[in-house]
Amino acid sequence: QVQLDESGGGLVQAGGSLRLSCAASGRTFSSYPMGWFRQAPGKEREFVAYINLSGSITYYADSVKGRFTISRDNAETTVYLQMNSLKPEDTAVYYCAARISWTGNFQKQNQYAYWGQGTQVTVSS
Repeated sequence: QVQLDESGGGLVQAGGSLRLSCAASGRTFSSYPMGWFRQAPGKEREFVAYINLSGSITYYADSVKGRFTISRDNAETTVYLQMNSLKPEDTAVYYCAARISWTGNFQKQNQYAYWGQGTQVTVSS
């Protein structure tokens, strides 16, 4: 089991940057591929980014590709989401999650068993 705690959200102007962190408790962090999701007001939670166990493979939603970067530090049991060139439509609560399924679509929320409480990101125009 792993507990996740996001931080780094806040208010930023369009074009600005933020780095989200997701600190994991437990020594099994390196056993979980990790994902970032987000939920905007009035919308369903959606996939943002994914990283495999070693950090050698990453995937991004088309809406953030080229602007966001996911990374992980297994020694520090932390996964990061660097967000650049932020847009008002990036405003959402951002969640990190630990994936427990080894097959299927990693963009689906049911692949993930452990979730953080979320951190708010607000981008003003």
